[in-house]
Amino acid sequence: MDIKALVEQFLKFGVVGGVAFVIDYGLLMLLSQVVGWDPVISSVISFTISLVFNYLASMHFVFERRDDLSRRRELVIFVTLSVIGLVINSLCIWAGTAAFGDGPMPVTLTKLAATVVVSIWNFVSRKHWLEAK
Repeated sequence: MDIKALVEQFLKFGVVGGVAFVIDYGLLMLLSQVVGWDPVISSVISFTISLVFNYLASMHFVFERRDDLSRRRELVIFVTLSVIGLVINSLCIWAGTAAFGDGPMPVTLTKLAATVVVSIWNFVSRKHWLEAK
């Protein structure tokens, strides 16, 4: 893959990820700040819901499907990689809120940092495991 195609793919990944982030962050803030749930539990719920959107959009707009993977296997791999991302996300949220508190600003900053780390993981792992070579 040439650099131009890689940049274009990463930009598409960024748009899909941006929408998924809005879903994730919006639900996180709603559940943790409005409803009053624990930020870690809220982040698991919001992350999981955004995962459904992310799978559908990523496999349609970002990554080229592999012919040797059934949709079921593709989904299992996507979910497995995403669960690893969820663990990374949850650890970041836990560490950030333990260190800086669970108010709106610390949760926001922690979520932004977690998003950067998880985004890198998601792009690299999905490109390796899911995309046609």
